[in-house]
Amino acid sequence: MTEDYRAVMTMLEETQDLVSEMLRCDTPIVSAINGPAVGAGLVVALLADISIAAQGVRLTDGHLRLGVVAGDHAAILWPLLCGMAKAKDLLLTSDFIDAEEAARVGLVSRCVPADRLMDEALAVASQLARGPQAALRLTKRALNNWLRLAGPIFDASAAYEMLTFLGPDAKEGVQALQEHRPPRFPSAPAS
Repeated sequence: MTEDYRAVMTMLEETQDLVSEMLRCDTPIVSAINGPAVGAGLVVALLADISIAAQGVRLTDGHLRLGVVAGDHAAILWPLLCGMAKAKDLLLTSDFIDAEEAARVGLVSRCVPADRLMDEALAVASQLARGPQAALRLTKRALNNWLRLAGPIFDASAAYEMLTFLGPDAKEGVQALQEHRPPRFPSAPAS
């Protein structure tokens, strides 16, 4: 990604498709988060209509750890879920948040004991499946309009993310991750 323009453009298209298709899907989506959620897995988990995380799970949008913009879903979704102040705190620091705190601040819908995660997710999905389908789908469509209104924010943040993949900070971020060490970003002032 850090040296391949075509790969970056492909990823931009895939990112846009993933988010737009999840928003366009009329069927309610329930996610069960049972392990560390980062990257595309986090996108799918949080864009679900109801997200249920197991106690002990940790979430992070680690884009900034790699020296790239938190651009795929975070700029449009996180401020709506947990508020702008908390979204900025979590996205700008790339700090992890545990499932209990994520549920408390609204980043995920629910947090349950790990041994009850799948039962809870399936119970919610079953409840939705037995509900009034037209009303469910149209309610989801209406609520997703909040995210659709943020289309220009999403487009800009996704483009910024791809742009930063081609910079020296991303190369350092990837190398630091591979070497299991803290990154020394070229754009950071020397300390």
